[in-house]
Formats: sequence, structure tokens, C-alpha cells
Amino acid sequence: MMTAFPDAHMLIGPYRLRNSLFLAPMAGVTDRPFRVLCRKLGAGMAVSEMVASNSLLYGSAKTRRRADHEGEPEPKSVQIAGADPRMLADAARHNVDHGAQIIDINMGCPAKKVCNVMAGSALLREPQRVAQILQAVVGAVTVPVTLKIRSGWDKQSRNGVEIARIAEDCGVALLAVHGRTRCCFYEGEAEYETIAAIKAAISIPVIANGDITDPLKAARVLRETGADGLMIGRAAQGRPWIFREIDHYLQTGNLLASPGREELYAILLEHLENLYAFYGEHLGVRVARKHIGWYSKGLVGGAAFRHAINTVEGVSEQRQLLETFFLGPAGLAA
Repeated sequence: MMTAFPDAHMLIGPYRLRNSLFLAPMAGVTDRPFRVLCRKLGAGMAVSEMVASNSLLYGSAKTRRRADHEGEPEPKSVQIAGADPRMLADAARHNVDHGAQIIDINMGCPAKKVCNVMAGSALLREPQRVAQILQAVVGAVTVPVTLKIRSGWDKQSRNGVEIARIAEDCGVALLAVHGRTRCCFYEGEAEYETIAAIKAAISIPVIANGDITDPLKAARVLRETGADGLMIGRAAQGRPWIFREIDHYLQTGNLLASPGREELYAILLEHLENLYAFYGEHLGVRVARKHIGWYSKGLVGGAAFRHAINTVEGVSEQRQLLETFFLGPAGLAA
């Protein structure tokens, strides 16, 4: 059964989205080329990779790339992470001064190196500090502030509802919830009942995240949680068209056919050309490898193709292997 979005054109501050499908911020994945591609293929919103609040990192090339939104569709959202309210407020102002139109705060990352400095999902253990951070950041900028959380630190301390109420009280414009605790990482089933409880407890928009892998699952999650939108992360890796598939199904009740081999090749080639332009040839070829691996997963001959791709060093060789695999006689026959 189809389920339409409760709000087909969500507002975040002054920004009206074309739909309520969000690309989840993922370190090392959601760079500008991937965000632009996902927006083109149906995502209503895409948030940058996490940017550390430490001001010493502002000048690094890696940090500049992570916050680079040149030519990207509006609204441009930058995710910041840290544990110190003043530093996060400074980071928010810095990113707004450099073009961010929405500031997103990370309180969901489960990575040990993030949690060990009391950032990411580790903050869920300290509701008072959460309030201090949110008050500081919301007070520091005039743009909307959004928040990404998990359901809690562990199964014994699922405090997502408490954190959600704090967020609403502090003026957060939108809340995205990954339906797992930090200690669950990405294992087990996502807890949609926790997202439903959070949605019932607050009035700001709630975006459901976790295990949304296809249009039918998307409709089910909307029904079970009552969420205002959906956030998709790992399922978009190598499958950025998942957004148009979900959007089409939620609007019409019909399933779109998956891209054929030629369209898949065209999407991947456009993605790679943007990676080469963004990173330069040397780094672009290397960043492209993981995306090529995701795109070719499950295709006949994919394992041998990936092995070959991982051995070439130049753009021209990578392009040639790509064309041969996808458009050669064996590829078109698959």
C-alpha cells in the first residue's frame, strides 16, 4: 500500500524542499559530487560530511572540501561536530559566513574516535550539555539549525524522547533520528517504535533514518513512525537513484524500473567526471574506486572488474575499463 508524505513540500526555515527525502551525511561518502548527484536523482535535501568544530582545522584542504558547496542546489547544509558549546557556535558562524544556509549538528555518529572526545552520539549521555550546545548554536546564527541523533547511547538508556524535547525547546528546526542506539552501531533492526515515540512527543519535523532500502520499506517506515520524511544513507551508495524510486512510489503507488546498463553507465560516468574535477586526477581516481565498487556490486563479472579497477592509476585507464565493462558486448548482454 502506498503512503504519501504528510508534507510533500517541507519547509526548513525559508527553504521549501521538493520532497522530504534526505541524503544522510556520511564521512568519506557525501562529498559535493555525491550530494549533487543524489539531488539530481530525486533527493530533496543533502547534508555535508561532518566538519569538526576545532577552529585549527578550518584551514585544512580536507575541511575546505567537506564544506565546499559551490554550484550545489540550495539549501546548502553543513554538518558540524564537537563537544564544546562555544567552539560549535564559532564553527556554525564560520560556516554560515562561508555560505552554509542550514547548520546541522551531529549527535548521532557512533565512531569511537568521535565518541572518545565526547562528540557525536556520546553527547546523548549528557542531556544538559546537549541543551548548552543547542542553545549556543541556535543563538549564534540566523539560519535554521537541525539536529541528527540516535535513539540513545545503549538499550538501557534510550533517551531519544528527552533529547528531542530539549531540541525543540532550544529552537532546533528539524530532527533526524537514526533508530539505533550508539552501542548498536549498524547492527540489528532499526527501532521504528522509538522514532514514532519521538514524533508523538514533539511538533517540529522528524525525519526517520535506518534500514530504508527500497520504496516499499520507505512507505512502511512512514506508516509505522508517522515521520515527516526519510533519511537514506548506506542504501544510496552505488544506488543514488533510490531517491527517485521512493519519491515516485510514494506519489503514484507504482514501482520504477531500475536503471538499465547504459543508464547506469551514464550515471556512474557523470559521477566520476565530477570526482576527477573536484579532487584532481590522483585523488579522484582513488576516491572513485569505492563508488565503482558499489555501483558494480551484484553485476555479472563485477569481482574481476573491481580487481582491475583497483590496479589502474590514471583517469583514462579508469574510463576505459568502465566503458568496456558496462558497454562492451558482455556488459550489454548481461
